[in-house]
Amino acid sequence: MKKYVLTVACPSTRGIVATVAGFLAENGCNITDSSQFDDPQTGKFFMRVSFVSEQGVGVKELRAGLTEPAKPFSMDYAIHDEADKMKVVIMVSRFGHCLNDLLYRWRIGALPIDIVAVISNHMDYQKVVVNHDIPFHYIKVTKENKPQAEAHLVQVVEESGAELVVLARYMQVLSDELCRKMSGRIINIHHSFLPSFKGANPYKQAFERGVKLIGATSHYVTADLDEGPIIEQDIIRVTHAQSPEDYVSLGRDVESQVLARAIHAHIHRRVFLNGNKTVVFPASPGSFASERMG
Repeated sequence: MKKYVLTVACPSTRGIVATVAGFLAENGCNITDSSQFDDPQTGKFFMRVSFVSEQGVGVKELRAGLTEPAKPFSMDYAIHDEADKMKVVIMVSRFGHCLNDLLYRWRIGALPIDIVAVISNHMDYQKVVVNHDIPFHYIKVTKENKPQAEAHLVQVVEESGAELVVLARYMQVLSDELCRKMSGRIINIHHSFLPSFKGANPYKQAFERGVKLIGATSHYVTADLDEGPIIEQDIIRVTHAQSPEDYVSLGRDVESQVLARAIHAHIHRRVFLNGNKTVVFPASPGSFASERMG
């Protein structure tokens, strides 16, 4: 039986859940997992439903069939086949911990994505990427060629059919135009010391101030640098006995985990933009399972 995910966002009103459930039942579908959230502050309603088509009704028929029931609710909805893997472009500079972590998770099936390209402004990880049979694109970025470099980047994204761009410690600022063009489709990762410790060596700054918690934040990229809607965060404790180098190493671990979890939530259609915030629903049963162990 085919497995599908239905996502819904619309103004809050009564009858939405009943309409969705009734439509699926009438079309021979069985709901296996469901999450919903009604936000009284924004007046919006969000819903994510996993279901199986027990009578073989296809995704095109389901999408078309929901058009009329959705109209009274001004419903923004989408139905996705869970077997379809999202096409992803990863971008990296000289810090490879997030890239290597994502490649491993991809290789064992813990992140069911299709990595269609890796883009870097350095050559450090060309061999690693090519050894995974993934196209590697070296795009040098300078003050003089920045517009041309970004145009090349956009070309790679468009020609590869990528639906998501992941900045896995890519240390270049994207233009406002690109951020707007790919709103909700670019994910970034950085330490969570902002706005306290800006600029170079944030971990050293944190060490000198006796910080006891190291964290990481993954968010959607917007024109406001490092201020996009947050998808995932986490922390790890440190003590006075740790060195600045320990801070950096521990920070890298947190960054890798947080970025992977943010991507996992996005590709499974669990994240909904809600103004400057996000709604992130829990993972469906079995969605963390790997295809193989190593």
